[in-house]
Amino acid sequence: MLESILYTLLGLIIGGALGFYFTKKKFEKELRENPPINEKMIRAMFLQMGRKPSEAQIKQIMKSMNANK
Repeated sequence: MLESILYTLLGLIIGGALGFYFTKKKFEKELRENPPINEKMIRAMFLQMGRKPSEAQIKQIMKSMNANK
């Protein structure tokens, strides 16, 4: 009885550690492949819409995006 409880707890601990490790690796890979938006991307979006953004507009957008995190 006691052994089965210990094995269950050991399995949960090992499973949790492995799950954390692989989830962390997957998340880091996603961030490398799809980085968060930056000022260069905002400029590109404005130019695609046919507008020339001012530096103040870019800073304002970045500030609002960082506030929403």
